Amino acid sequence: MITYKSTRGGTETKNSAQAIIQGIAANKGLFVPDSMPKLAMKLEDMKDMTYQEIAFLVLAGFLSDYTSEELKACIDEAYDEKFEAKEIAPVVKAGGAYFLELYHGRTAAFKDMALSILPHLLTTALKKEKEDKKIVILTATSGDTGKAALSGFANVKNTEIIVFYPSEGVSQVQEKQMTSQEGVNTHVYAIKGNFDDAQTAVKKIFADASFAQELLAKGYKLSSANSINIGRLVPQIAYFIYAYAKLIQRGAIKAGEPINVVVPTGNFGNILAAYYAKLIGLPVHRFICASNKNKILTDFINTGIYDARRDFYVTNSPSMDILISSNLERLLYHLSGNQGTEVQGLMEALEKNHHYEASDQIKDGLKEFYGGFADEKATNEAIGELYQSDHYLMDTHTAVAYSVYKSYREASGDQTVSVIASTASAYKFANSVAPAIGLGHEDDEFAYIEKIHEKTGVQIPSGLKNLKDKEVRHRGVIEKDQLLQAVRDSLRSRH
Repeated sequence: MITYKSTRGGTETKNSAQAIIQGIAANKGLFVPDSMPKLAMKLEDMKDMTYQEIAFLVLAGFLSDYTSEELKACIDEAYDEKFEAKEIAPVVKAGGAYFLELYHGRTAAFKDMALSILPHLLTTALKKEKEDKKIVILTATSGDTGKAALSGFANVKNTEIIVFYPSEGVSQVQEKQMTSQEGVNTHVYAIKGNFDDAQTAVKKIFADASFAQELLAKGYKLSSANSINIGRLVPQIAYFIYAYAKLIQRGAIKAGEPINVVVPTGNFGNILAAYYAKLIGLPVHRFICASNKNKILTDFINTGIYDARRDFYVTNSPSMDILISSNLERLLYHLSGNQGTEVQGLMEALEKNHHYEASDQIKDGLKEFYGGFADEKATNEAIGELYQSDHYLMDTHTAVAYSVYKSYREASGDQTVSVIASTASAYKFANSVAPAIGLGHEDDEFAYIEKIHEKTGVQIPSGLKNLKDKEVRHRGVIEKDQLLQAVRDSLRSRH
């Protein structure tokens, strides 16, 4: 059975159910598997399998304390008609690459792929572990995780979900999606700060032992829906395996032939899932890590130096406006040869000095990655060019990935078949997408949505169609040092 331990060392071990419930290790590290499973089937034998069948193979390997019946029930509940594409994650050829469309769930962003199943994994874990405490899901979001988590956990028994988002750092559509969320157990707050402020404050709450005791006395226990939770990360591995199987099916590659994986990322979770896919058997030649103007990951991959002492930019790809990339900690652990003490030292240096330099061993491991970035001009140009040439519509985050992919291919000459993670519907960032495809100015994002639809005919996700008219249910705006009190207030209102 695979067990989970902390990236920062120590003797704590958990089975997967316990790790999912707890969210983060006692020493503030992230849970990682003590060994990597291997895929139970050959990739060529998966080519005709459904998304649900491939998800089961992946989850069964990592969540080995769950029974087959438990996993199948979770998967069937998660990946059903709430996804508007029957395939769940279609693979579409455009611009010389293959776009893995991960945005056909309820909230029109890739976070649905994992956050549709996490509530079921968690509630199953609670039963397995005979947990009698109510779970409080605490989440910081740069836009999409918040809505997907709220949607997944709304009205789920024995849970409360509290989401914090930067008041000036999300799109109008993202904000309305969160503030209009229904559900008796949902709580949403805008914070006067950026995503890093929210994420840092949430991590601080998780590390507060006295607050944990205060909550336990009231019958509550904290957990997370961010990708720091292993139950959020593992389901993401499945779609990279699925994409490869579909490429075999259509004859784009032969089994065993390596591909490149291109991922737009700020918090490093989605590209880490691709890295885990390689560790369990996916043939990957290069991981192409695409950043926006906040290019801290680009610089780290190219130098081995992580330096957060820099300006923070608000861009038109807001879900990537991040300077502290939480999931990078897991990569550091694996590349260091599982040296928890070394990782703890790096994380302490980051917390204290906002800066660290990785060891030569880690730097050597980073050679599997290519780091590139696209500013807003390049992002907009990529949207316009691909729509004009292929009539393929991208959102701003996917456009960052496509722009970096083109730069990589031009610089390297590498013609390896490439899969680009398409992470959101273009309609979620309509005010940026519309001008990029030649549309004029409108008064708000919702008007841009209509104009894009008129021009392109691309279906508007059902979750966005009547969003403008939905009632705002959450109006809290707090300072960045008031998150702890907001948690207390949210739970007090439930008594």
